[in-house]
Amino acid sequence: MNTVSIFIFSFNAIMPLILLILLGYWLKRIQFINKEFLKYANKLVFHLSLPVLLFKNITDIESLQEISWDAVGFSMGVIVLLVLLGILMTLFVPERKQKGVVLQCVFRSNFALIGVPLAELIAGAEGVRIAAILSAFTIPVYNILAVVVLSVYGGKTSDLSAKKILLGIVKNPLIIGVVSGILVVLVRPYVHLENTIFARFTFVQTTIAYIAKTATPLALLVLGGQFEFQKIAGYRKQIMMATVGRIIMGPVIGIGSAALLTSLGVFSFDAATFAALIALFGTPVAVSSAIMAEAMDNDGQLAGQLVVWTSLFSVFTLFLTIFLCKGFGFL
Repeated sequence: MNTVSIFIFSFNAIMPLILLILLGYWLKRIQFINKEFLKYANKLVFHLSLPVLLFKNITDIESLQEISWDAVGFSMGVIVLLVLLGILMTLFVPERKQKGVVLQCVFRSNFALIGVPLAELIAGAEGVRIAAILSAFTIPVYNILAVVVLSVYGGKTSDLSAKKILLGIVKNPLIIGVVSGILVVLVRPYVHLENTIFARFTFVQTTIAYIAKTATPLALLVLGGQFEFQKIAGYRKQIMMATVGRIIMGPVIGIGSAALLTSLGVFSFDAATFAALIALFGTPVAVSSAIMAEAMDNDGQLAGQLVVWTSLFSVFTLFLTIFLCKGFGFL
């Protein structure tokens, strides 16, 4: 894969997100959609579309038996480091409801929507296999951490308790979607429906696929409708800090340490694993981060800004990350 192909892919992966956000912004500006529509569309995405999308992404995994535990353990360790980095950054964020948004941006990537296709382009079917396995572990962790972080910094401090956080995790629609998907993958090998009449009725799978396809475009249109360019000035420091954390520090810590440990012989990550790690740590913040921030009484406006700016600048940082990994022989 040459450098032009890398750049074109990164550009093509990110620009649909930007264009859909701009479309939502324009539709709100011409009053084709209003705040009432955005309010209920936001609920629809959070409670139905995104959970179904995550469920489908997990159930698309063929098997969890060939798990690369080195890659899984390494990924979890890097996520912990990024959480610690995000906590450090929150010390410089003045508003309490912005702290969780910045922290979430630093550790939570758009692995499901952008990462898996990126891994496929870099390393083909093997890249997708590793990325899919990592997603079964990292997506639940991302969502559980997001619930904890947004619960701690959102709402009123007096309302905060361990029970409330635990209930937030258990009742979170995104986590329910992921856990349901994992259960299906675990049970599927013991339920043989291939040669039964049930295998001929695919309407349930088709319906799930239809709902899943609405998640990304609807979430981005809602995000665009809530976006306000005039508020950039008030968020400048937070946007810069969180964007650097997500698309610069994320790849430096995640991919850089993987390269170092592989060179030292601690791990033996191959090209497919590096492709999956680039997809995990190099992509912009998840679109669902803004939906969750708004739903959990955090600064949804800042969260939306971060989705836009990390997506825009990741075109260049993804290109640079892939280019360097290719140049040093890790891809």
